[in-house]
Amino acid sequence: MRKLIAAFKTSLDGQVEGPEGYADWVPAWSEDYGLTPQVDAVVIGAGMYPGYEQYWTALKDKPEGPHPLTGHTPTPGEIEWSRFAERTPHYVLSSTVTSAAWPQTRFLRKVEEIAELKRQPGKDIYLMGGARITASLIDAGLVDELRLIVYPLIAGEAKSLFGTTERRHTLQLRDVQPLPDGLVNLTYTIT
Repeated sequence: MRKLIAAFKTSLDGQVEGPEGYADWVPAWSEDYGLTPQVDAVVIGAGMYPGYEQYWTALKDKPEGPHPLTGHTPTPGEIEWSRFAERTPHYVLSSTVTSAAWPQTRFLRKVEEIAELKRQPGKDIYLMGGARITASLIDAGLVDELRLIVYPLIAGEAKSLFGTTERRHTLQLRDVQPLPDGLVNLTYTIT
């Protein structure tokens, strides 16, 4: 069975979004978890999908120069992810969203459809988020692994990754990798 792997860039206090609705402490949205070689599908929630589609479409259409939404020049890792994402099936879990401009987007209407997706042949599946869908899929027992890149800062009042998750999950630490600038990459198995 394919694994469903959730990955987030988080503050030390477990926040994944600042007051503006995104992690303003993250300088680039490249895939820094080492997932690209092992996944061939992405699951994303309806709340996160519109911004995701807008961000990556703008980058795909104009990879050089400043990004129209951020004003920053895309990193090589962001350009690499935009190319990977363009050819990779995306599954949006939503009961209301019905259309998407992003290539290869499909819709899942029920959590049970993610269990079915895991049973299909293929590589592992990247659960990109957001926090609400990740918490619900952890509670449903569908997330197999959690990868976190922890930034050495306290975000304070923001959106917690685990704000709506039940307190019944045990995580087993599988890997720790120190990164430059005090960041830490953590990999857990969820039991």
